[in-house]
Amino acid sequence: MSVPIFGDEVTEERGEDARMSSFVGAIAVGDLVKSTLGPKGMDKLLQSASQVHSLVTNDGATILKQIPFNNPAAKVLVDLAQVQDDEVGDGTTSVTVLSAELLREAEKLVEKRIHPQTIIEGYRIASKAALEALERSAVDNGASPEAFRRDLIAIARTTLSSKVLSQDKDYFAELAVDAVLRLKGSTNLERIQIIKKSGGKLRDSYLDEGFILNKKFGVRQPKKITNARILIANTSMDTDKVKIFGAKFKVDSTSKLADLERAEKDKMRAKVDKIKAHNINCFVNRQLIYNWPEQLFTDSGINSIEHAEFSGIERLALVTGGEVVSTFDHPDKVKLGFCETIEEILVGEEPMIKFSGVATGEACTIVLRGATQQLLDEAERSLHDALSVLSQTTRETRTTLGGGCAEMVMSKAVERTAQNENGKRALAIEAFAAALRQLPTILADNAGFDSSELVAKLRAAVYNGISTSGLDLDNGTIADMRELGIVESYKLKRAVVSSASEAAEMLLRVDNIIRAKPRTADRQRM
Repeated sequence: MSVPIFGDEVTEERGEDARMSSFVGAIAVGDLVKSTLGPKGMDKLLQSASQVHSLVTNDGATILKQIPFNNPAAKVLVDLAQVQDDEVGDGTTSVTVLSAELLREAEKLVEKRIHPQTIIEGYRIASKAALEALERSAVDNGASPEAFRRDLIAIARTTLSSKVLSQDKDYFAELAVDAVLRLKGSTNLERIQIIKKSGGKLRDSYLDEGFILNKKFGVRQPKKITNARILIANTSMDTDKVKIFGAKFKVDSTSKLADLERAEKDKMRAKVDKIKAHNINCFVNRQLIYNWPEQLFTDSGINSIEHAEFSGIERLALVTGGEVVSTFDHPDKVKLGFCETIEEILVGEEPMIKFSGVATGEACTIVLRGATQQLLDEAERSLHDALSVLSQTTRETRTTLGGGCAEMVMSKAVERTAQNENGKRALAIEAFAAALRQLPTILADNAGFDSSELVAKLRAAVYNGISTSGLDLDNGTIADMRELGIVESYKLKRAVVSSASEAAEMLLRVDNIIRAKPRTADRQRM
């Protein structure tokens, strides 16, 4: 007899039911995003019920983040994709699909009465063998700048081939590599600013050295400054009105009102004098600068820029070597920003301010052009993926081959390991190899080819020792990936396999799902 121990509105799933709920939720998430995988993958259009704005994307992490899931296993895969996006920047769909395929294979084994702990042991052995094979197949050209640049361009082309930028992937690959190489080994992408400007076509996008701020100079101020000394501030410049909630002034004559206004003006003049004492020729403020202080700056030969948004002002401080200040009593303690020239330029039809020759020479700006805002947003996500992977590759310089080649090489190593294993664990290891082979299968399916035939040919080629073979999805044939330049980051592939196997392991351990009602004010705490 089962004794009820849970309170109201608490439901419980046990044993097989709980396991099936986990499997079904995770497999459904994998099936949702697998059609976006690869160079011929499709996009998803996401429309919120409460918003007019729609989102078109094929980025796995973005899709999963936008969809509300109720299944706990599905939420685990959402977190998995997000971590992959944060750590490497790309491979979000791959890691989700591989994890789902591992659980699909595990489901078949559980139905054959193989215990989940046995499957987990097999998956651990298989994961280790796969990662060792991946490491053996990796190539490191980090010591040769020319060969490494070729690798980076190949990685960028491979990353962008599955994105909206695939039509101009050669152009954007060069652009992304130039931007990342300016970072000189840093992975801080804050120094690469992306400005989106609708109008024109994607090919009109360009890379510009320095920093571009989407603002303009004040009235009657010169359009160009050389040898700029920049004070970056976050302070109120709205004639310093008395800002006490509910405060009122009562005056009995217009002369007293004039005295009050004069006092306010004098207070602002004193503040401007303190700012001038810093010996600057450019003042950038996060808040508004009203007409009176702007006129004072103009008369003093100081260019002013108002209402620079917070992300813009933080990045400007980073690239010019300055710091954001709010008080001006100690000029000797303030760190100014420096750059060679500041000038107003036109991007499209809109004036913007360009900072050239900045203190941090690694800084640059990518101006993206495109027909619609949705296209620009997706182009930015695509370019961010490429920049993230490239910046990580400058740290971990090893590369591996794409087009299903790396997965098939790992599958071969895992199957060999299974042949040397006794007992039921060998079945789990073989299942891991089958899950790895599903990735090239999905790539071929998404391209509209006969995946059974293509993957069989690829398997035969790799198993017969031609270890650089992969899928040429433009022609539907097996080709040498090294010759085609279909190269991927070793760190990305390693993260995909290790993260997917760990997530599958975690969900395999589940044998009980307890759903409690939301905590309310009347529900007592323990």
